[in-house]
This record gives sequence, structure tokens and C-alpha cells, in this order.
Amino acid sequence: MEQLAAAGLDLVAIAILAFAVYFPRHRRRDLAVAFVGINVGVLAVSIVLGSATVGAGLGLGLFGVLSIIRLRSSEIEHSEIAYFFAALALGLIAGLSGGVTWLGVTLMALILVALAVIDSPALFRRYREQRLTLDRAYTDEVALRAVVEETLGARIHVLHVREVNLVSDTTVVDVRYAIDKNARRDAAAAHTRTLTQVGS
Repeated sequence: MEQLAAAGLDLVAIAILAFAVYFPRHRRRDLAVAFVGINVGVLAVSIVLGSATVGAGLGLGLFGVLSIIRLRSSEIEHSEIAYFFAALALGLIAGLSGGVTWLGVTLMALILVALAVIDSPALFRRYREQRLTLDRAYTDEVALRAVVEETLGARIHVLHVREVNLVSDTTVVDVRYAIDKNARRDAAAAHTRTLTQVGS
């Protein structure tokens, strides 16, 4: 009965993680379903492991193997990797604890609160990252930085040159930047003026 209560607690926790925290922010149905599926699978396996003579070391090994399988994909964002680990951790905590304990409840709540706060849209909302392909081959980093800042209307914090192609005359850069509030306001005003002119 205690194990069933722990399983129920896990289902509540993964539902909160996948559908109350993750999905409203990222809107990826496939990953929300994956989080629940992985969590329930890990929960079932960890219950079996907990009831057998094997130790928690095998459960942690399972944690590592399952995480590596999906995380090799390039389609998942770094922030979403945290949700995969959280889904795995919730299942292992509920499955290996043998019942509802204060430690298990506290750790599961800690995981949910940590992701809810750290992945909040209000936290570092001005900061972005992008990969840009420019229609000119830039070998001068100072000139490149100036062009990227003007293009994005933002303050560049980190700029990594990934490729300079002198044949096709292109430059590929990864940029981490902070959006300038004044630049965004000016761009919005310019867009409004353009729409007004087109309408008239």
C-alpha cells in the first residue's frame, strides 16, 4: 500500500512537471508525453529493483543509460535536458523509496520548485542566443561584432565565429546577447510607421 501511495505521488509530480510547468512554457507536446512515459517506465522498473535483492547502484546505472539514449538527439534544447533528468529522478525517488517518506516528498518538491523557478520566463528574459548566417565573409571580428549588433539591435555578450566561407561569401556565427529595451521600442515604432504608410 505504501508503494502505491508513492507511485500516486510520483504521477502527481510528473503531471505537474510536464503539463503545468513545461508545456505552458515550451509548447512541445512530444516532449511532454516523453517526460511522462519515461517517468512511468522508470517508476515501474525502480519498484521492481527496490523489491529485489539488487541495490540502488543498479537504479542509478539505469538513470544514466536512459538519459544518454535520448539526450544524444540534437533536437532537444539544453533547458529541456533538465526536464528529462527531473522526470527520471522523480521516478527513481518514488520507486526506490519503498513508500511515501518525508525525504522523498521533500526531494520531489525540491525538483519541481527548482525547475519552476529556474525555467521561469521572467528570469533572464532579455537574454537570447541565435545562430546567424551573414551574407558576407567577415575576417575582422570588430567589424563583424558591429554588424551583428546593428542587425539584432542588441548588446552582444558572446560571439563565436563558426564558419567563414570565402567562396560563397558568408559567415556563420553563434551569438549570445541581451535585448536593448530602447532598440526594441525604436524598432516597434518604426514598424508601426511602416504599417501606417502602407495602409495610407
